[in-house]
Amino acid sequence: MDGSSLSADKGERSVRFEVWAPQADRVTLHCDGSTSALRRDPVREGWWAGDADAVDGSRYGFALDDGPVLPDPRSRRQPEGPDGLSAVVDHARYQWRSPSGPERGLPGAILYELHVGTFTREGTLDAAAERLGHLVELGVTHVELMPVCPFPGKHGWGYEGVSPWAVHEPYGGPEALKRFVDMAHGLGLGVVLDVVHNHLGPSGNHLPAFGPYFTDSHHTPWGAAINLDAAGSDEVRAFLVGSALAWLRDYRIDGLRLDAVHALRDTRAVHFLEELSAAVDTLGEEQGRPLFVVGESDLGDPRLITPRVHGGLGIHAQWSDDLHHSVHTAVTGESQGYYADFAAAPMAALAKTLTRGYFHDGTYSSFRGRHHGRPIDRSHTPAHRLLGYTQTHDQVGNRAQGDRLSAICSPGLLACAAALVLTGPFTPMLFMGEEWAASTPWQFFTDHTDPELADAVRKGRRREFASHGWAEGDIPDPQDPATRERSCLDWSEAASGAHARVLSWYRELIALRRDRADLTDSDLAAVRVAYDEAARWIAYRRGDLRVAVNLSDAPAAVPVGRGTYRVVAAWEPVGLPGEDGLLTVPPESCAVLVGP
Repeated sequence: MDGSSLSADKGERSVRFEVWAPQADRVTLHCDGSTSALRRDPVREGWWAGDADAVDGSRYGFALDDGPVLPDPRSRRQPEGPDGLSAVVDHARYQWRSPSGPERGLPGAILYELHVGTFTREGTLDAAAERLGHLVELGVTHVELMPVCPFPGKHGWGYEGVSPWAVHEPYGGPEALKRFVDMAHGLGLGVVLDVVHNHLGPSGNHLPAFGPYFTDSHHTPWGAAINLDAAGSDEVRAFLVGSALAWLRDYRIDGLRLDAVHALRDTRAVHFLEELSAAVDTLGEEQGRPLFVVGESDLGDPRLITPRVHGGLGIHAQWSDDLHHSVHTAVTGESQGYYADFAAAPMAALAKTLTRGYFHDGTYSSFRGRHHGRPIDRSHTPAHRLLGYTQTHDQVGNRAQGDRLSAICSPGLLACAAALVLTGPFTPMLFMGEEWAASTPWQFFTDHTDPELADAVRKGRRREFASHGWAEGDIPDPQDPATRERSCLDWSEAASGAHARVLSWYRELIALRRDRADLTDSDLAAVRVAYDEAARWIAYRRGDLRVAVNLSDAPAAVPVGRGTYRVVAAWEPVGLPGEDGLLTVPPESCAVLVGP
């Protein structure tokens, strides 16, 4: 097992400790109150190793050149948080009850993005696991957990983690994640984990003391870039690949979501993402599991999701913000910032994205002030390699007040947005609570223990939105515990009123997608679309199915073609098309028909 500390075998006290510290002259292991000097590894340059008595839970750390005791860069557990000692984890202690995940990979999947700290008010993995039955009834296939690595304080989004091999202790630590995955697998659900390889958080990051984990050759929005191509980058890449494989192997995670891969600056001939995707594929073949990696990228470059044998990076899928922006502008009318190009003709943007995959595929982006993107080769790129959604943690939480679509759209428009995703060609993904039009916002919150950092984050957030015309007092304080509390789902509302109706609609559409093979056809070129920009309707064909969506506040005559049809789903009651092939769709409503 790779890593700087080897997990203890059952019944044995001797544990081998290893750490990469190429710039150190001495490395001392501190374990359970005892100290011992590690020896240079004669084979692996820069590595130090040694054996010591330890068991599961033993506390330890490394002192470099008689400096302070620091946590292990490859720590599997940080019981006292990012700045505390590490703890030995014996992965063999956990007794798995369920087999290793569903046999389904990405094709035909429906993902559900979930933040452990706000999915329930308890904010733990065990509490989240108790709600998995809801997801089974909903019909999704995979749960996508937002990052679970340790970060300062108790509550946060998770993108400021600093120990990429460990599990946030307030969530329940390593054992709780295993219990969550075990229960999910027992219910037939896969588990995807969001991992952050493009930066580490500003507090509790001790990696620079150990070696050249960062480089000044490139810069990111978070500062110096992760070192993927400078001196010492072989070990840094192995550190990140090893972390990714550990989640898949030790915790039986079924897939990974990589945060902002466009910020992974790498000039080497073999890109880090290619190396990672190859390693994941190899592990999947060894274990006989359909493992996959999903990347978040704003580059509009199909090489990300092109197989390695065809010259691509081999990432299995990517988030599609283009579909989100198309749907969002169509149902809300918003046109600020990066929405501008989509809002100019939202129905046309929808039509292009549903059939071409990318909206910006070499076209001019007014937001960027330049041309952007590259066309997808539809003959070689299946649509399931693109994830489609109307809401995500980013698109909700990065709004000034964290307001969801449910705060600005009618139930009918929410139903239309859901139909566009769940009957579209992309792999659908939901954001927790959207399935019942949750009224709770999802706001940006932190729990930094460093007062200066906390104040800087608070002021930075308010300064950012002040430039867009927001008053300082209208921006929630990220450090106020009430901001996190407001963001927790209110499960009681799902069973009543409009919330219950929206939930029923989501279940109906998901069941339809599961039962109708035409809806999981990954051929983008087979999607046929018609639309009327002025009348605000769009219709498309998926095999024998016709989907008609009317976003206007008046009935619309939508052409679906002549023939004999049957309505299989409708938000509001609809008749059948007339002899002229026109279907009358009520205002802010949609319908799915099966026909010739």
